[in-house]
Amino acid sequence: MATQATADEAGPVFISIRQKLSTTLRPAELSIVNDSWQHRHHAAMRAQGGSNGETHFSINVVSEAFEGKTTIQRHRMIYDILAEELQQGLHSLSLKTKTPVELQKQSQTATPS
Repeated sequence: MATQATADEAGPVFISIRQKLSTTLRPAELSIVNDSWQHRHHAAMRAQGGSNGETHFSINVVSEAFEGKTTIQRHRMIYDILAEELQQGLHSLSLKTKTPVELQKQSQTATPS
């Protein structure tokens, strides 16, 4: 499992997201990117305490926990796992959720034989 972060990105929200998703979903792959810098000028972000720089994240996660679940169910799982962070100022998640089988099928179609 791999997570992406520079020293500047690995703030308390990033660390909490990584820990909770890793523990709960036991992902084969996990990529978390802090996209907050792209939204820091928005009035809503300044008003809700967006100054901590951790309000928007892109998350790609591959987990067997998603097996048999729809995309909406997978996203709800993640929102439930991160409910505390969402209550405390996390504003937006861009989610890509796959099972290991789906990732394998995708990579097979992306690289022709």
